Amino acid sequence: MKSLLIALALFAGQAITLQQKPVVHLKPHSDAIDPAFGGALLELTNAPATVHLPPSPPNGDASGNPWTIDVKNFGPAAISVVDKQGFSASLQVGQTVHILAHGKSYILKY
Repeated sequence: MKSLLIALALFAGQAITLQQKPVVHLKPHSDAIDPAFGGALLELTNAPATVHLPPSPPNGDASGNPWTIDVKNFGPAAISVVDKQGFSASLQVGQTVHILAHGKSYILKY
C-alpha cells in the first residue's frame, strides 16, 4: 500500500510539472521547431516523420539557464527530432524527451 501511494505521488508530480509548461504545436505543414518554443511542451500529432530543431542552437536566457523544450509524440508513428549538426532523437508514440541547448549544441535528457 505504501509503495502504491509513493508511485501515485511521483506520477502526480510529473503530471503537474508538464502541465505548468505552455503547450505549443508545429505550424500546419511545417517540420521546423521555432526557437520561440523554448520552455514549452511541443505536442506532436500527425507530425512529419522528421522534425527539425532550430538551425542554430539557441543560447540560454539572461540567468544562464539553457534553452529547453519537451517534445511529446502523440502518434500515429515514430518521429525523429534532428538538427544540422548531427543531433538525433527518436520518439515512439507516447514518449516525451527533454532537449536542452547551450548555444553550441543540443543535449538529450530523458
